[in-house]
Amino acid sequence: MDDFALARIIHVVAVLMWIGGVAFVTSVVMPSIRRTYPPAERLSAFHAIESGFAWQARIWVLLAGASGFWMVWRTDLWSRFVNLHFWWMWAMLLVWLLFAVMLFALEPLFLHKRMAASPQPQQDFQRMERMHRILLAVSTIATIGAVGGSHGLW
Repeated sequence: MDDFALARIIHVVAVLMWIGGVAFVTSVVMPSIRRTYPPAERLSAFHAIESGFAWQARIWVLLAGASGFWMVWRTDLWSRFVNLHFWWMWAMLLVWLLFAVMLFALEPLFLHKRMAASPQPQQDFQRMERMHRILLAVSTIATIGAVGGSHGLW
């Protein structure tokens, strides 16, 4: 099998699982927690559920980044990052960087400790829900841009 085709398969599956997971958490898990738990218990309920997905998200984000880098390096597509016509390349990279920083730095080093000792779990859950919606919207735009751009739509 062609190494580029394999990298593309890994990339698409990784993005599917990663952003699909974000969509599921944002549109199903968080609203379910909001309907089921009293406000003071929502944050801890979310963390109990989210801990099963966090390691998966880290793997998918790593695979998406590694395969994306490989495809750019393998086909020497660096020039796309200086051409506004390929805005979606920056969109993919920025979304990836945002999630990588969140999953590998902010969450384990800061956010989990802060949330565990939160004096205002209701407000923190609301903030987290709002952030998930924003991240899902930005991820969706980047995905639409990448699929359309890689197929010559833009």
